[in-house]
Amino acid sequence: MHSVVLTKGVPDFREGQVSFDEDGHLERGATPTVMNPNDEFALQAALQTKVKQGGRVSVMSMGPPGYENVLEEAMSVYADDLYLLSDREMAAADTWSTSITLSAGIEKIGETEEHSASAVTESGEPDIIFAGFKTADGETGQTGPQTSWCLDRPIVTHVIALEVDEDEEKLRAKRLVEGDVDEIETVEAPLPAFVVTDPEFEPSYRRAEHRLKHKRFKAETDERVENYEAHLTTWSAEELDLDPDFIGLDGSPTIVSGVDPIPKAPSEREATMVDPDDAEGMDEVLETMRPLAGGD
Repeated sequence: MHSVVLTKGVPDFREGQVSFDEDGHLERGATPTVMNPNDEFALQAALQTKVKQGGRVSVMSMGPPGYENVLEEAMSVYADDLYLLSDREMAAADTWSTSITLSAGIEKIGETEEHSASAVTESGEPDIIFAGFKTADGETGQTGPQTSWCLDRPIVTHVIALEVDEDEEKLRAKRLVEGDVDEIETVEAPLPAFVVTDPEFEPSYRRAEHRLKHKRFKAETDERVENYEAHLTTWSAEELDLDPDFIGLDGSPTIVSGVDPIPKAPSEREATMVDPDDAEGMDEVLETMRPLAGGD
């Protein structure tokens, strides 16, 4: 069973200002970046699949060379190997041209990687592609479904629980359906398939052997992450045989009309510093907190 998890680097507002060029495009190479938080649920789903079904987990991202740190962060959650699609021709891509690039990378894995018969489908493609619900910067939720469309795979979205039946070559998933009242439905899809995890996804390890495997796999990836470069493969647009007219800015039908910075809200709170060794000061803190703790 071979799973590929798609992840993206998003601006890290904790580290500094986000940088835009004069046309309103995010300058990712000049912006502090972290792994998109929603992608961790996809990684957890892929790890659960490996624990229960065996095989391997690959993680893929498209971005500048600095995205190696994003993949390193992804490996710390879990990954056997990493793939970075990086080229200036891919820059300033919207969700559509990003999906075209990612689908080409996934197809190249199936064409070039040598796996055992038990690790892949008959076509040589990865069995399941996992993606997070949406990214913290774009918030469109479009890249996963569009990549699935490019690969012509069945897709299950908002997945909160997942089981794979290799004998029947299908997966069963519980997905969250939002409406007037949140509902949960159970669906099936044939493999190979595409899965978009919901932030409500929770991995399940009920059997002792699965909990032990999970612990062992986590220890193994903790060792790998210290030398993650040895497990990283980088592909350019040329290596992916991509037409420049269909990727990056040239291949993006989305037009950014403008970007307005979010103003920083003024601070209206006052802080009083209290030394923990100041008994009288700590007594005042306690007296101030006591009615709040009581709900008054």
